[in-house]
Amino acid sequence: ASRLVCFVLHKVGSSLNTYYYYPSIVSTSSNSIRKITMASSSSIPATTVRGIRVAQRADGPAAVLAIGTANPPHCVPQGDYPDYYFRVTNSDHLTDLKPTFAKLCGMTGIGRRFFHHTDELLATHSDLSLDARLDVVATAAPELAASAAANAIAEWGRPAGDITHLVVSTNAGSHAPGTDVRLVSLLGLRHDVLRTVLQLNGCASGCAALRLAKDLAENNRGVRVLVACVELTVTAFHAPHEADTFDTLIPQGLFGDGAGAIIVGADPDVHERPLFEMVSASQYVIPDTEHMLTMQLGSGGIGGTIATGLPRLAAGIVERCLLDAFGNHLAVVGGVVEWNNLFWAVHPGSSAMLDHIVRALRLAPGKLAASRTVVREYGNMLGATVIFVLDEVRRQREDPEGEGAAADEDWGVMMGFGPGFTVETMLLHAAT
Repeated sequence: ASRLVCFVLHKVGSSLNTYYYYPSIVSTSSNSIRKITMASSSSIPATTVRGIRVAQRADGPAAVLAIGTANPPHCVPQGDYPDYYFRVTNSDHLTDLKPTFAKLCGMTGIGRRFFHHTDELLATHSDLSLDARLDVVATAAPELAASAAANAIAEWGRPAGDITHLVVSTNAGSHAPGTDVRLVSLLGLRHDVLRTVLQLNGCASGCAALRLAKDLAENNRGVRVLVACVELTVTAFHAPHEADTFDTLIPQGLFGDGAGAIIVGADPDVHERPLFEMVSASQYVIPDTEHMLTMQLGSGGIGGTIATGLPRLAAGIVERCLLDAFGNHLAVVGGVVEWNNLFWAVHPGSSAMLDHIVRALRLAPGKLAASRTVVREYGNMLGATVIFVLDEVRRQREDPEGEGAAADEDWGVMMGFGPGFTVETMLLHAAT
């Protein structure tokens, strides 16, 4: 049965007769947010500040125009990882710790992970000093990011020189000039491309980078933003210690390497195929949770804490965050938001995180199928993971007979979690 769709008319500005109407109840037949121009804005003198700003802004919403992903070739099945980890770190003597680590690896829902660091690299850098780790990342991160970006550019179908802005996100390196500058030469970007780098935003960094790209695209007419998120865990890799507990071993059993790239732009031309319109974005910091998820770069590399209660905490506040951010736009039946009317691109911190979110939002089985597929096939790749998930959502929408088919759902939510404890969300509309 079709659902009621009502629209709220909102006037923008005091001198412009420009209105937007927003669907406040989602319907399978809903279109993207539409713009009604009652009178041309060209009446505003182009020589005024307001006139210049009107001319600078895009007419429509930002959209995902292409997606690319990449992983290093070295792959380790999760079932083999405990033996592998204790062997390459020369830690087989810690026999009491190995069963604990094996149990942790089995609880993650991960089937395999990819790594840049191999047996040979670890043997070459036996001390794994911070300088050695950062040197590895300085070379490998730009190359992996370039692979993902090249895939996105190829799908996009326009020259790399048409990219005007570059947003790079990573939790691995600590160099300047860094991955952003190297990507300019590796990809053949223009030398006046506007670069922005986000570091140590944790698993929320992919969503944060896309939020920034949305703002850039909508406030600068004609720009095309390349977002590149690259993660290498060699900076966090270390041998187990006798004093380690279940909590301290979590990063070693959870994280993997990968890069994701997305091209974002508004007002697509005839040669571009928008995938998802980026409707609205929010960031929510949960008070008094700074200790639950932390990251810092120290002498031993990237370290931090991941509290075992994090999945329960996230599930407890996720609905409130979504209602505060998008409640006016989403389907409401009997005063209850119908989260099952949406498609979902959720950062899969682990299978436990996904299980808690499913229960908290009362989601039907299969709603987080894209997230479960990515965490099973790649593990948690921090900020890059949500790009893999969005790519998997796209794939499942194009194959409605496959797992998690959601081709009839026009509206969806992308979500990531990071230090703070921070929840990043974005309301999406499927353009295809």
